Amino acid sequence: MTARPHDALFKSAFEAPAAATALLRALLPAAVRETIAWDSLGAETGSFIDSALADRHSDLLFSARLRTGEPALLYVLLEHQSTGDAEMPLRGLSYQVRIWERFLKRHPRAWLPPILTVVVSHVRGGWRTSRSLEDMLAPAVRAMPGLVALMPRFSLLIDDLAHLSDAELHARSLAAFQKLALWLLRDARDPVRLLSSFERWAAAMLELLEGPGGFASFATLVAYMFRVVDPVHRETLRAKIKPLGPRAEEVIMTIAEQLIEEGREQGLEKGREQGLEKGLEQGLETGRLEGRIATLRSLLRFKFKLQTLEPVYEARLLAAPPSVLDRYLERVLTAESIAAVFED
Repeated sequence: MTARPHDALFKSAFEAPAAATALLRALLPAAVRETIAWDSLGAETGSFIDSALADRHSDLLFSARLRTGEPALLYVLLEHQSTGDAEMPLRGLSYQVRIWERFLKRHPRAWLPPILTVVVSHVRGGWRTSRSLEDMLAPAVRAMPGLVALMPRFSLLIDDLAHLSDAELHARSLAAFQKLALWLLRDARDPVRLLSSFERWAAAMLELLEGPGGFASFATLVAYMFRVVDPVHRETLRAKIKPLGPRAEEVIMTIAEQLIEEGREQGLEKGREQGLEKGLEQGLETGRLEGRIATLRSLLRFKFKLQTLEPVYEARLLAAPPSVLDRYLERVLTAESIAAVFED
């Protein structure tokens, strides 16, 4: 299971051009929607986005033809946000600039294509931060029209799931999986809301299970729920899913086994880390002990003009605990004989 469940669910639901088309047609203003040749919408490969952008950008980029009467492209950057980001307009502009730079490398002297940035937000409580670059300017600056007119203009189109009702989500012209994904992005982090709205989505889940490829899509949804919902609510969630039938129960069992295996692997990894740490500590301690023995052996040979230590003294040296070695080191400075160093 992924460590970024929101990303995984969003991509799984909307990375296919047909699914993205259905969502975008519901979100874009009519005047913009009518300019796009929707049958031409296609996903752009990751190679279109440079490494600097790829490090920060985790969502979806599409291109389509415009109905201009001549070849013209439009790009749509489809983002999702689980947390508010006051700098999102600036991030969006930086994405656009990088996409335009890449475009011009491939198509020198071409007109720049328009780029739309659509953000599907499941921020708790709704999107309350900046929606445009102008929002990021100081109020006193925004009050100067002549100055603001010289600033870059960029606005986000926010699909604020937090303020959409179940009825509004159901009414969208989306397939069952995509509707359910938006519902879970909105509700799954609030177990009370998720469990209270569950029955209103049961019909959509049954529709998904009975459709082609529905079992895998349903498993994706259940995996997301069990990943995001606090473990204390998992049994209640399982009781909600079980009435959907044996195929749903099969998914629950599979996800439960995966969670158990994941927990086992995490436990093993933690054990390995703790074992390594303990081993390093033991190794350092052994190294320090061996260093003291070597130092004491050299001092004994030097002071008493010996080629080697007699076996009885070598054995005493190797068997001595750290506190006794420290006593030997103190005695060697004043002892008249090697026997005096090792006196009990």
